[in-house]
Amino acid sequence: MSETNALNTGLKNPFDSWKSIAISLYMTLVGYGVLVGIPVISTAWVTLLGFSEVEVGRVAGADLGGLSVGAVVTAIFIAKVNRRMLVLVGLSLAVIANALCISIVDYDQVLWLRFLSGLGSGIYTAVAVSCLGASSKPARAYNAMLFAFAFSQALEMHFLPLLSMSGIYTVFIVCFLITLAFIGWIPARASEESSEVSMVSDSKLVDQNIPAYVPWLCLVAMVITYINIGAYWTYIELAATADQADSEWVGQVLTWSSFCSLVGCLFATILSNRYGLLRPLLVTLITMSVIVGMLANGITDKNILISVFSFNCLWIFIDVYQMSTIANVDKTGRFASLMPGAQGLGQIIGPNMAASILGLNLGYSGVFVMCSAAALVAMSLYLFMYFRFKRTIPEFAYAT
Repeated sequence: MSETNALNTGLKNPFDSWKSIAISLYMTLVGYGVLVGIPVISTAWVTLLGFSEVEVGRVAGADLGGLSVGAVVTAIFIAKVNRRMLVLVGLSLAVIANALCISIVDYDQVLWLRFLSGLGSGIYTAVAVSCLGASSKPARAYNAMLFAFAFSQALEMHFLPLLSMSGIYTVFIVCFLITLAFIGWIPARASEESSEVSMVSDSKLVDQNIPAYVPWLCLVAMVITYINIGAYWTYIELAATADQADSEWVGQVLTWSSFCSLVGCLFATILSNRYGLLRPLLVTLITMSVIVGMLANGITDKNILISVFSFNCLWIFIDVYQMSTIANVDKTGRFASLMPGAQGLGQIIGPNMAASILGLNLGYSGVFVMCSAAALVAMSLYLFMYFRFKRTIPEFAYAT
């Protein structure tokens, strides 16, 4: 539910303009660039900088953890501060940190620089996601965002391995700086009436029939979901290499599997229109648990094809359903701005848990078992919400 819809003031929603949606979509692709390209970036940290597999998990967790912190900071200030100013702050932090990473390659220093970069990306991305969530049709906006991810992910998987480490950082810097030419397209503020609503208690931020804890529980489930996604996506290429799968084949699988996101967006929309959001989400999370867990017995050219292609398709399914569920109950965009924070927090925990498992010599089998378990825990939270509200609040349990 958008800010304007919630208030029903009759005022034109500035977040519905094509310029606002276009720049917000671009910013989400740039802001999530590390998250989407982490398999290639992780491999580059190992092969080009000499980081160990455990160190890669720590660095990835720092980068994506910064994303989480930045999103939380944005959620606190977004109703009170000019959104363009927030974007400038986030953009500046990300550009400076990436520029320093070009010349600084020491692990301890890179760890903090990647956190700083993630912090800037989190502020930058949270503004964009919040703008999409504040549009009159947020579910459609999020679906467009995830649809665009399919192309950006494929581009990253194909071109980033061709670049040096400094080249990768330079690409991120240029993409952030392009935003400056279009920053005027970002609505500076929501309407005055929307801002007032954003400062009321949480119990009034969501649909009046839905308990205030529901969007928070959805965010917790999103964190747990991204523990699985973060660990799997950070280590999948390194795990395949460790199991002596053909590296060229793995690279092709990672590139072409990106287009499964297109299929995911299409079928997620079709299924949600017919069955609602929660029921397909439950099935998707169970299936996700199976396809990541299947790699615990070792990686071959065949099962990595099945797992990675399925993962990319289901990842989009999950994001469409989770984001749309929150958007349906959120009146102000505050919870929407917290979604990158939830994703980033999961991305802190996931790679670090995986790194600890590897540090305990439990191998990649232990990592994939942990990923599978995380998907099942997230599913159990949504299952609770489904059974809790399917009779009392069917408009939530069966929302499309």
